[in-house]
Amino acid sequence: MGDLLQLAAVASTLLPVTLCILTLLPHSLVGKPTEEDSTGSEVLLQRVRRGWVWNQFFVLEEYTGLEPLYIGKLHSDMDKGDGSIKYILTGEGAGTTFTIDDSTGDIHAIQRLDREVKAQYVLRAQARNRLTDRPLEPESEFIVKIQDINDNEPRFLDGPYQATVPEMSKTGTSVIQLTATDADDPTYGNSARVVYSILEGQPYFSVDAKTGVVRVSLADMDRETRENYTVVIQAKDMGGQLGGLAGTTTVNITLSDVNDNPPTFDQRLYQMSVPESVPVGSVVGRIWAKDRDTGVNAEMKYSIIDGDGRDTFDISTDPNNLFGIITVKRPLNFENKPSYTLKVEGANIHPDPAFRQHGPFKDVTIVHVSVEDVDEPPLFDLPAYYIELPEDAEIGTVVKTVSARDPDAANNTVRYSIERSSDPDKYFYIEITSGSLMTVRSLDREEIGWHNITVLAMEMNNPTQIASVSVAVKVLDVNDNPPSLTHYLEVYVCDSAKAGQLIQTVTAVDPDEPLGGQHFYYSLAPEAANNPNFTLRDNQDNTAWILTRRGGWSQQDQTVFYLPIFISDSEQPVQTSTSTMTIRVCSCDQEGNIMSCNAEAYSLPASLSRGALIAILACIFILLVMILLMLSLRSHRKKPYLCDEEENVHENIVRYDDEGGGEEDTEAFDIAAMWNPRETHHHLGKMRQDMLPEIESLSRYVPQAYVVGGGGDSNVHGYVLAKLLEADMDPCAPPYDSLQTYAYEGEGSVAESLSSLQSGTSNADHEYDYLNEWGPRFKKLAEMYGVLDTNSPVW
Repeated sequence: MGDLLQLAAVASTLLPVTLCILTLLPHSLVGKPTEEDSTGSEVLLQRVRRGWVWNQFFVLEEYTGLEPLYIGKLHSDMDKGDGSIKYILTGEGAGTTFTIDDSTGDIHAIQRLDREVKAQYVLRAQARNRLTDRPLEPESEFIVKIQDINDNEPRFLDGPYQATVPEMSKTGTSVIQLTATDADDPTYGNSARVVYSILEGQPYFSVDAKTGVVRVSLADMDRETRENYTVVIQAKDMGGQLGGLAGTTTVNITLSDVNDNPPTFDQRLYQMSVPESVPVGSVVGRIWAKDRDTGVNAEMKYSIIDGDGRDTFDISTDPNNLFGIITVKRPLNFENKPSYTLKVEGANIHPDPAFRQHGPFKDVTIVHVSVEDVDEPPLFDLPAYYIELPEDAEIGTVVKTVSARDPDAANNTVRYSIERSSDPDKYFYIEITSGSLMTVRSLDREEIGWHNITVLAMEMNNPTQIASVSVAVKVLDVNDNPPSLTHYLEVYVCDSAKAGQLIQTVTAVDPDEPLGGQHFYYSLAPEAANNPNFTLRDNQDNTAWILTRRGGWSQQDQTVFYLPIFISDSEQPVQTSTSTMTIRVCSCDQEGNIMSCNAEAYSLPASLSRGALIAILACIFILLVMILLMLSLRSHRKKPYLCDEEENVHENIVRYDDEGGGEEDTEAFDIAAMWNPRETHHHLGKMRQDMLPEIESLSRYVPQAYVVGGGGDSNVHGYVLAKLLEADMDPCAPPYDSLQTYAYEGEGSVAESLSSLQSGTSNADHEYDYLNEWGPRFKKLAEMYGVLDTNSPVW
């Protein structure tokens, strides 16, 4: 058998070579005459046979030899072997992939050929005269075909693959179909014939050898036991024979979930507790019926199917449809019922009929809920109180007695109070122990019609436990307000009015609100019952008319009339009032519009014309101008004489905000300037006209003419006299004032105040001997005012 295989291999190798040799034999001879110069008038055409041979060439791919691969030989019958013919090769790959010996016509492949890259090459050949380069034969086309060998293994182009299959699937269920591609020539041999097999993943899965379909080979695989599988598939060419090339790929298969597992509670009895004070809707706890399935197959629905707490508690499912959440449905009371029992069922929402035999897809558990006792605030017997109280109720009237109790078993004593913000004006008071609500101020419905009071109840033993209740007090109306006229308390009557003419319609208001509505009665007051000028008519519709009794009204006779009107209501006790209406006599036009109600306007003389009025106003104006001029001249006389303009007058105000430092003060006024004069004396009789007068500073100028002798006292005295004389002789110098302010006059000092302002109040002589005891700071004062030694000079 081995010899036969070797013989077959040699035969398959020599077959293409034999075909290439056969292409060198003459196949057909087709030619045309050579073009030459001719002087004839017509070209002679004749049929000749082709002078060289051509056909298809076959060559194996993937040649690995060291020498160029021989493809074939081109030969022309005109080639005498003397080298006069040159062979030229053009077309696909000429010069790069294929070369030709221009003398012999041998064609070689100089590069490695791959059929999967390019299966054939189209070339063109021509024989030319080497000397003249003229074509000896027409250009012919031939094809070089690349023959396939099995050099490409099958490939899975889309691998690795992901696939899913439902759990519990039957044997033979299709999972996925794989396809491997082989780049070799499928029309030549078995190089591209692929066979599939499974290398890994048995015994769970299998693959069809021809189609590549992966199928389930083990029935009833359970996802809850194992979910993921890895399968390795092989594709081999040459029909799976020995020597064929193979490729592999991986298929990751996941078992998808089906609802094949019923839910189960992990506990048969759940213990829960909740304080009795929790509001309705509060969460008590949650339970979970576990399901080995996932996704929608694990979604649950919970319900309370039995128990004494069905009406007190409720159960719902969380947003993920996994857990059952138990909530409070009604208020709890430890004193009434301290515990409850619930029977809860959990069932799958989406059961699968195909797995109904796996059992009922639901489970039941018991939930025991204990109510915890909580110290609760007092509880009123009513959620709110409504009271009606007449506004004339006496102070101290008991309005209502509210009642609250401690709902706990301890039943602590309750104390009552009113929340101050609900009764800021303190109209009511509540008895602290009994809860009796009473009035402490008079009520007025017209001022406050409703009182909304908040009553607080507090446990005596635990002040933090406070409850509140609203008490609404409606103040009922009592006829305690008299009616009064709304408006039109001042009206007018025209001087041309006739007797019986309507002057005004009056109405009244009453802040009371009787149940049957308001009804007012109008009449003139008893003192005006026989009024000769006006009368009143009650219209019996809560209005009344004021009418005239006469005509001939005149402003010169009387301009104002007062008419008292008596008003009463219809409720008990009857309330009355008297309102006075003022009636003015006015002059009116023909349409009854008022022109004037001023009687003085008629007392003006008729002969006073407009010109006279203008003359009177002109005289008044002239009189005012004269008064203003006189006042102006008088104010100018009081002004002092000044040589220059008014703005040149200045005041010299010297302000000392702090106290001098005595002898040690080196920054105060330097009196040494008075002992060292630095200026010459100005002649007193000579006045400067080119500059404003100036009061020289004592510290800057000392007139030399008034320095007498060498004594310091004479210098100072002479300087002061010179300045005094200069100021007296200068008529242009205003009386400048010098103001010294001592804001801090020895406060805190042992010397106390040195001011002489209050010294005039004492008639006793001052003794200054104590200045010697105040130290060096007051040495100078001691020398000036104290008792001096006989040898001490006097300044």
